[in-house]
Amino acid sequence: MRALLSVLLLSNLSSVYAAEINVNKADISPYAKADAIAGKKLVDSYCISCHASSFGGDGSSIYTREFHKVKTPKGLVAQVRNCNTMIGLQWFEEDELSVAKYLNNTYYKFSE
Repeated sequence: MRALLSVLLLSNLSSVYAAEINVNKADISPYAKADAIAGKKLVDSYCISCHASSFGGDGSSIYTREFHKVKTPKGLVAQVRNCNTMIGLQWFEEDELSVAKYLNNTYYKFSE
């Protein structure tokens, strides 16, 4: 009886642990279901001119510079939100996530 109870308890703990792993894995990519094509359109329309005036060229060096600020997927989303707020673009969350996905796919390459 005690062995059966132990097996059941371990089985339940394994399920909880597995669920916890899935939740944490989902946290790695907050923009996994976002639309990178829509994100590119937003970047092209709203971001490039400001970044180009600050960093020269096409502005992409802001993403590729050696000491860039963004270190994680969540940090990328936070930076996109910061730009959205500071410039007053009034994007919806789905727009921010789409931009983050496009930037990740193109420059940052954080694993999803």
